[in-house]
Amino acid sequence: MNKVMSRTVPPRPRHRPPTRRDTRRPGGAPPRTAGRPAATAARPAATRARNPRTAPETALRQPRPTDLFADRLLAVLSGQRPVHWMLRHTAGRAYDDLARLAERGPLRARGMRPVVQDIGYYVAGEGALEVFARVATGDRLRAMAFRLERGEDLRWRCTAVETGPA
Repeated sequence: MNKVMSRTVPPRPRHRPPTRRDTRRPGGAPPRTAGRPAATAARPAATRARNPRTAPETALRQPRPTDLFADRLLAVLSGQRPVHWMLRHTAGRAYDDLARLAERGPLRARGMRPVVQDIGYYVAGEGALEVFARVATGDRLRAMAFRLERGEDLRWRCTAVETGPA
């Protein structure tokens, strides 16, 4: 007689695995807590000045709005992102214009990914920038222009967008 041996599989746990309990932060940075600013203020000024993490000259610079919007618009107009990705970053008719342009795909290229080669801007007034960008796809250069306006909530929004002739 053959005896068939059955193996029982232990049941799977119905809870999440335990989380990492290591309190150390990558790079030796202190943990972020609500009481952290008070602790920083309590340290002597000489200690704060020697700390390279808090030195203003070594702090990471925030990207300019012109660079951010050029990359965002390029992603939409080249088909890498959907048009609705720019919905909260546009105001007025700019979203409709962007949707119309994206249908034509003016910056799409086969095999090559377009990149922003150069950006320039003109300050049109308080809280308004008119920006142009040169977009390179392989050996071809294309033009893209857009207008940014700063709203009452201090956020930049695109209010107009155009590309060069196809």
